[in-house]
Amino acid sequence: MKSRCGRRRQGILAFAAAMLVSLSGAATSVAFAAEAEPREIAPSGADTIQAPATFFTINAVLAKLDRERGRGPNAVRLAALTPPSATATDAQPEAASPAGAPSLGNEPFGLFTFRAPDNAIWRKWRTVEAEIASEQVLLERCRSDAASCPPNAAQFLRLISAVKAKSGRAQLEEVNLGVNTAIRYVSDLVQHRELDRWSSPLASFATGKGDCEDYAIAKYAALRDAGFPDADMRLLLVRDRTVRQDHAVLAARLDGRWMILDNRWAGLREDNGELNFAPLFAINHDGVHLFAKPYAKAAPLTSEAAPAAAGSEWAGAEPADAGGGGSLSTLPLLL
Repeated sequence: MKSRCGRRRQGILAFAAAMLVSLSGAATSVAFAAEAEPREIAPSGADTIQAPATFFTINAVLAKLDRERGRGPNAVRLAALTPPSATATDAQPEAASPAGAPSLGNEPFGLFTFRAPDNAIWRKWRTVEAEIASEQVLLERCRSDAASCPPNAAQFLRLISAVKAKSGRAQLEEVNLGVNTAIRYVSDLVQHRELDRWSSPLASFATGKGDCEDYAIAKYAALRDAGFPDADMRLLLVRDRTVRQDHAVLAARLDGRWMILDNRWAGLREDNGELNFAPLFAINHDGVHLFAKPYAKAAPLTSEAAPAAAGSEWAGAEPADAGGGGSLSTLPLLL
């Protein structure tokens, strides 16, 4: 007679065998179900069958786009970066410039300009324009009553008369030499105890002192009063790479060419590529504008060939003996 322990062991073994047979049957059912056509089963309580999830690869999508664009039924394009490009984009390429589109702008240095955002330079220019307008009242009074005309206004009127008496290049040479002679270069820090101040023409002629933008403003006002077209003048704020200083000059267009009037030179210069200027701002009766390079002939960007209004601030330090560099408030340039 078997012991109670032996009978218990036999029961356990029989139960384990039954479980193995049951699991084997379940596995067989799953295998058969896998071979059958897949069916969608709605979640418990759902009224409609949910759409199955769709999975795809980026390469498959790119290949499909290639086939739609006529690159062949077996076209394959990998979603990977290829040197030298460092970026990838799904934006469509820009259309090529239409035939006859200008490759050079009409602004100085063959560039284009766009209106600058309101900033400190705008505020300085508006102040100077208001001062020039108020000085016109005094100049008109001097023209009718020379005996009561202040010395600085009388001196400025004599310069205007000399400029009016000439034409063409001689007119520009007259105003350039006249203002350069009338004003002695003194930095704003020395003269006004300020890093930057723009003075009106009569204020500069009253003190006989000024820095680069004061020369340019006086030349602009004198030429304008002498009848030179507003549209053909630009007060330029530039970066002189040769001396690594910010600077201001006047540009005047004569017979389709821009001439540069600089307080450091007795004669005129042309913007023919010899000037090592990085133009930043162009200012005239239409306000303040930023320079931008023409895209048709834009060179690859380097440390020396950056966008015309990028990579510099109009806040150059000027040595006391520089004789012409300007220094304006620090302004970040956006482009």
